[in-house]
Amino acid sequence: MVSKKPRIVIIGAGMAGLTAANKLYTTTTSKELFELSVVEGGTRIGGRINSSEFCGDRIELGATWIHGIGGSPIHKIAQEINSLKSEQPWECMEGILEDPLTVAEGGYELNPSFVESISSLFTNLMDLAQGKVIDEDGEIVVRLKQAAAVTAGNLSVGSFLRQGLDAYWRITKDEKLDVNGVGNWSGKSLQEAIFAMHENTQRTFTSACNLHTLDYNAESEYEMFPGEEITIAKGYLSVIQSLTSVLPAGLIQLGRKVVKIEWQTETKKNVEINNGWPVKLHFSDGSTMYADHVIVTVSLGVLKQGIRQDYGLFSPSLPSFKTGAISRLGYGVVDKMFLQLSSSNDDQEINGCNPKFPSLQMVFHQSDSNFRHPKIPWWIRRTSSLSPIYSNSRVLLSWLAGKEALHLESLNDEEILNGVSTTVSNLLPHNLCNSAGVPQPKFDKVLRTKWGTDPLFLGSYSYVAVGSSCDDLDSLAEPLPNDSSSSSLSSPLQILFAGEATHRTHYSTTHGAYFSGLREANRLLKHYNCVGV
Repeated sequence: MVSKKPRIVIIGAGMAGLTAANKLYTTTTSKELFELSVVEGGTRIGGRINSSEFCGDRIELGATWIHGIGGSPIHKIAQEINSLKSEQPWECMEGILEDPLTVAEGGYELNPSFVESISSLFTNLMDLAQGKVIDEDGEIVVRLKQAAAVTAGNLSVGSFLRQGLDAYWRITKDEKLDVNGVGNWSGKSLQEAIFAMHENTQRTFTSACNLHTLDYNAESEYEMFPGEEITIAKGYLSVIQSLTSVLPAGLIQLGRKVVKIEWQTETKKNVEINNGWPVKLHFSDGSTMYADHVIVTVSLGVLKQGIRQDYGLFSPSLPSFKTGAISRLGYGVVDKMFLQLSSSNDDQEINGCNPKFPSLQMVFHQSDSNFRHPKIPWWIRRTSSLSPIYSNSRVLLSWLAGKEALHLESLNDEEILNGVSTTVSNLLPHNLCNSAGVPQPKFDKVLRTKWGTDPLFLGSYSYVAVGSSCDDLDSLAEPLPNDSSSSSLSSPLQILFAGEATHRTHYSTTHGAYFSGLREANRLLKHYNCVGV
């Protein structure tokens, strides 16, 4: 009797799943050893990578940045396939933070030196939270370092940042702040609003709806690659296509949404009822598939939904160490809002006015202020920037996080365009052309992402929440059954887990997803004594 090949099924055709598939398929002898499939619930590959076009420009609806080019496997692939240069304009975000125009609610252009003092404070605080060395001297930095050294317990990043701002105010309480020409703003309220602007940017970096839910201690474990952060000229999807280019037709099956995963525990070995297969997958169309090993690469949001009793993605339920980690870890929503400037803006170059839209940093009155403009929508108030996606582009981009992002997903195009127009008109000085040479803009089109309400993702990326730790990321990465060396297990490594939320130091990133896919592929290759790298 000829023994069957081990069957490996990968759930999800995103970065983690396709990296695992690529590794398993291309490793010497593995093509003869395994029967390999990738099942994807959607109609496209890429997962949270989704390159697209808007008004003739290439944009990223999902993952956007290579976070540091030094040592990044994503950068290496993009270089090898010549994806870092393109004839077509793309979302390169060049100069987005190099020369921003910072404007405060009411139409007031802020002095760059005033903004810089608070921006520098925020940067120093985040550097301290992330365990970076700050070489600056001075009473403020010394006090901040002392505060960071004694921080312990379940402190959040949000709490630490506000403690730092309070310390800054105590140290500088006798300094006179020059806010002439900034209307009804006081010096302290303006400083707080600039600080809040940076907090809102940090929310989009982390996906935490509120930085008070972001664990302080985990920040120092998060690792960044050195070097600049760049986007991919030919689109992030080109990296995905490179990974799939070696896979045979039919290996990836689209439109195959898994609704239940049956597996066998140590105490309940019912392999015989599945014709020798330990894992049985149920799909939304009623079909089934059997496997020896399943690599689950769905998002943490889908896992959070899947462990609910009313959903029951796993049967039997996952062990408590696994469900506990899934429940404790944070997972948020970050959406992108693209806007097209009207072509009529091109005709507004009057008396030397420059129609180009600046890289705009937006400073809003805080919730307890009596000077808030009543027509500025609440969902825009925690947005920090609105910038062209490249120099001279008519396409502008803004990022939203948390409940504001979810609300954006529910609005129609007209509501968004009206809200943004009202906001920008209030922020830019009330004449045809402000002192920076920027005319009052008009917007024609909008495109926004909807990661929070997409049932295949239910959000954007993970973070370590207060009450969890990086150990939970490791727990999420543990395979089930989790002792492949035990002779008592007739079917080890039935369910393996990959994806950005399973990487201890690179969670929330595409390279974290990439590393996790390699990890699980190599785990199976090692299990079958294949050569892995």
